Amino acid sequence: MIAASVFLVALCLRPAITAVGPLLPQIGLDEGLGEGALGVLGALPLVAFGLASPLVHRLSKWLGMERAVFVSLLVLAAGSVLRSYTGSVGLWLGTLVIGASIAVGNVLVPVLIKRDYAGHVSRAMSIYTAFITGGAALASAIAVPVAAGSNWRLALAIWGGLALVVALIRIPAHSSSAPLPAEPADDNTPLVSVWRQPMAWLVTAYMGLQSTSFYVFVTWLPTIELSHGFSEQAAGIHLFLFQGFGLVGGLAIPWLMRNPRSQRAGAVTASIPIVVALLGLLLAPKLVIAWAIIGGLGQGAALVAALSLISIRGRSHHETTQLSGMAQSIGYLLAATGPALAGYLTELTTTWTTTLIVFTTLATLQILIGATAGQDTRPTP
Repeated sequence: MIAASVFLVALCLRPAITAVGPLLPQIGLDEGLGEGALGVLGALPLVAFGLASPLVHRLSKWLGMERAVFVSLLVLAAGSVLRSYTGSVGLWLGTLVIGASIAVGNVLVPVLIKRDYAGHVSRAMSIYTAFITGGAALASAIAVPVAAGSNWRLALAIWGGLALVVALIRIPAHSSSAPLPAEPADDNTPLVSVWRQPMAWLVTAYMGLQSTSFYVFVTWLPTIELSHGFSEQAAGIHLFLFQGFGLVGGLAIPWLMRNPRSQRAGAVTASIPIVVALLGLLLAPKLVIAWAIIGGLGQGAALVAALSLISIRGRSHHETTQLSGMAQSIGYLLAATGPALAGYLTELTTTWTTTLIVFTTLATLQILIGATAGQDTRPTP
């Protein structure tokens, strides 16, 4: 039961972020922020992910994994209140605190899953991703109705309450942690740092590319649709479908990742729908509902594939934690540039054509990297 509660932590890792997008017009009006500043506000959690992720390994060694996750949930709850109710400075500072606290869960929860579900890593990762995706979709869907009944501040702050509840549920796991975060005797420090391992860089590239395309979709899909004559209501429904079908894709891909020697089929298959969706938006934008569904299936599957590769390629808890921190640090820093680059290219060229060509190329590169990272050719330590 304690082990299963780790999936509730996953439920807390996206709502505080995905609830912001639908509320940006209200936040901008209330705080006097223009579109440029709002774009920076939206990217700030991803920057915090990237900067904080490499430090999570040290925090884990100091506190232990369970306690580090417990503390991060408390900080997430505090950051949500700080962001909503302490003025303009608190809006920015709270957003950074939220991003840094979520980074702890991003890095450590896959490691806990590998520890507790060692024989079913891909299936457990699909469940983990389902909780992440479900929480993200729910937050996007109810943000505007909750704000309409109160205000945007409460609509954002309620997700801190969820983090606090999950922290309380996780108290037994926190209490059961050893006082010192000692590694098991057979879980030795890797001889070569993950930062010097070619395989680690391949896994990191795969994580970064799938994250980049995901945040480009989430940020700009509604705007692309509006440019082709779709209504705001239709665009909102399509974005919900995109995230909802991500849950389906994440649950479906593990059977292609279960081969202990090669995960190439899963990593490649998960990436192909992303290319199809981007090409579809480029060549037949009126069929956007189909591209939203196909893209969502691919994104959900690719996230499971990326997290599974992190867990499988890490040959010990210690190495997995390092690899998770590396992949998510660089991955989310890359993802933070994606929406900004997409906006810049579109503003420069006045159409979405160049932008979609660039990101289709990057998604194709993801397929090639998945084919390489999916086959571990390293000698057994």
